[in-house]
Amino acid sequence: MEPKEIAQSPKKRRRISKKTLFIIVWLISLAAVLTAIILIGFPEGEEEDIAEVMRDGVLHENDRIDLFGLLVSPAVISAYVVTGMLLLAALAARIFIVPRMKTVPSGIQSALETAVEFVDKMASGCSPRFRFAAGAFLFGAGAYVSFGTLFELFGLQAVSAAGKSVTLPAPIADINGAIAVGVTCFLFILAMGIAAGGAKGGFRVLKDFSLPISMSFRLWGALLSGLLVTELVYHYTAVSFVLPVAVAVLFTLLHALIQTYVLTTLVSIFCAEATELPEQK
Repeated sequence: MEPKEIAQSPKKRRRISKKTLFIIVWLISLAAVLTAIILIGFPEGEEEDIAEVMRDGVLHENDRIDLFGLLVSPAVISAYVVTGMLLLAALAARIFIVPRMKTVPSGIQSALETAVEFVDKMASGCSPRFRFAAGAFLFGAGAYVSFGTLFELFGLQAVSAAGKSVTLPAPIADINGAIAVGVTCFLFILAMGIAAGGAKGGFRVLKDFSLPISMSFRLWGALLSGLLVTELVYHYTAVSFVLPVAVAVLFTLLHALIQTYVLTTLVSIFCAEATELPEQK
């Protein structure tokens, strides 16, 4: 063996030992949880109908919150909170991060530049003439959908009009929130079409009248599927101890990543079609 290989072999052994230790700790923790489940047993009593549980998880009819005299869905409060947090994050980045940016990025600067470069390439590909406007909208819409989907992992609580504690859901978990995002994207595409081709460009966009509907239900349906699966897992006692945590986190992370990518890609594609100039004969 060469000297370098001999020097690296103890490190490899240490890494293997750490992995083995991690597996042992994980197996011990799993065995402890299963033992606790067997010893404690399943709670007895009347359970709420699964249909009612899933309906409340989707419609939030019994969890309305009093907002200045109006009974609104918890998703409305989530939308306001997410918007405020994003605006504060943007302000903090502009004040504390942008003035201190270095030539060689690292840490938060590197992550921000990677996200901005990705969106900028997408905007340049869809509409070079309106690159800055498209990039700003794609970044804002992507940040709202991504962070809005991850928002439910924070578990923030609010008090309903009935006096119950309610966990604030993702803003687009409500069909109205998803429709608002879809209509906003459609209006932006329409504005891009009008700016590029005038009335004719706007008319080309208006022909795709089903676009806001499809985008809205795509967002809502994806979150709805994860919500219903999580409610099913929480409802049945036999699988409601450890599995719900993994299911909720996994579904939320996947939805945040997939929905952000799908939304920004679709908006960029339709913006490219709306701003494309007709070929001259």
